[in-house]
Amino acid sequence: MLGRLNHIAIAVPDLAAATAVYRDTLGARVSAPQALAEHGVTVVFVDLGNTKVELLEPLGENSTIAGFVEKNPAGAMHHVCYEVQDIMAARDRLVASGARVLGDGNPKIGAHGKPVLFLHPKDFLGTLVELEQA
Repeated sequence: MLGRLNHIAIAVPDLAAATAVYRDTLGARVSAPQALAEHGVTVVFVDLGNTKVELLEPLGENSTIAGFVEKNPAGAMHHVCYEVQDIMAARDRLVASGARVLGDGNPKIGAHGKPVLFLHPKDFLGTLVELEQA
């Protein structure tokens, strides 16, 4: 069911400062910031060739990651994202096996313009998992 690792996401309190660390200190290629109001975040992607690191900052007072950043004021790994060939089939298989899909269970469009779902961390060894349609 799982395809390749699409990205690892790091929630940060200051996206510009985090971007500078990856771009200026580590010499990485970093995308322009992209506001995703539906997800309550602003993101940039660090291109590593074979995968990406997503840096995400809370967007607005009702951001889904605001509490996470408050608990981790220096920033911390937030989730891992895996690609799946058929997100609806993956969702149905996971739900049938007892996994919990966050939100209303329906995919939303993610930063790459593709459908995504998030899976409850308690069902996946304490790690928030994002699935993205390949």
